[in-house]
Amino acid sequence: MHRRCPAVADVCAAVAAVAILGVVPLLAQAPGPASPPPVGEVGDAWTARRTAWGDPDLQGNFTNKSEQSTPFERPAEFEGRRIEDFEAAELAEIARARQERVIFNARPPGDSGVHSPVHWSDRFEVDKASRPWLVVDPPDGRIPDVTPEGQRRLAAQAAARRARSEADSFSDRSLYDRCITRGLPGSMMPAIYGNSFQIVQSPGYVAIRYEMVHETRIIPLDARPRLGESIRQYMGDGRGRWDGDTLVVETRNFREGSTYRGADARSLRLVERFTRVAPDTVMWAVTVDDGSTWARPWTFALPLTESDAEPVFEYACHEGNYAMSNILSGARAEEQAAAGGAE
Repeated sequence: MHRRCPAVADVCAAVAAVAILGVVPLLAQAPGPASPPPVGEVGDAWTARRTAWGDPDLQGNFTNKSEQSTPFERPAEFEGRRIEDFEAAELAEIARARQERVIFNARPPGDSGVHSPVHWSDRFEVDKASRPWLVVDPPDGRIPDVTPEGQRRLAAQAAARRARSEADSFSDRSLYDRCITRGLPGSMMPAIYGNSFQIVQSPGYVAIRYEMVHETRIIPLDARPRLGESIRQYMGDGRGRWDGDTLVVETRNFREGSTYRGADARSLRLVERFTRVAPDTVMWAVTVDDGSTWARPWTFALPLTESDAEPVFEYACHEGNYAMSNILSGARAEEQAAAGGAE
């Protein structure tokens, strides 16, 4: 549905924004939640680089494409095992097997999901994956049970979708289909293409620019008040702070319809942690906290690989979104044909 334009990368709006905002002094940092459980080994000892003003340096061009075929939850075949139980050689073999399935478009045992086409080039680098699955807490690697309240809300959402055709109106398509947003944390989740993003820093601010849908989050690091409850945004209202060498970003004030996995926009809280664990790797961990949807908070994590060979390209979403007009015009044509047959 969307098209990535492989042309010269556009000017980084985030750089300009952060450069302007950088004149604001770094104020006292607000306290944040406790750190999540370990997310795997970080390799040999090394010295993390710092910015000119002394903050941990997370800047660079990144991709997460190698993890696009990594199961989100722990597969049944690994029942009883923990992520830290896997040796490098076994992880490499697991990744090799995934790559083979992608190349031959084969499904693993018990997998009835829809598979993406193999012609996207990003699909051919999953053998570089480094994780057996992504959920790191709870320890069983599974998303906690949905609460009764959450079940009722999700059922109502599903019923509302079934009541209308996905081609009745542009508003019946997803925010992603409409080139509005992939949401948070969806904007940085691996997909079949468009897996590049850029992190830019200045004193008191961090900006993250995403290739797909081409959004930019500007995250203040000072203790400014949060937005009022009545102001809600597709990507939420994020506030950051440093916890040692880790950037902690807490985001609330999500807008209805843009929440992760159908969570309650009124109570959803996402806590991201960015930690440079190797010269070319930042570990990204996300804690999903919404007591009205899940029985307990839960966390997933994956590595972000720094690579100047993966810069953010222009993402001509609206310009290339021919599917939207084709879907709607095709539905109208079918309706007219049906009406004519009835007459």
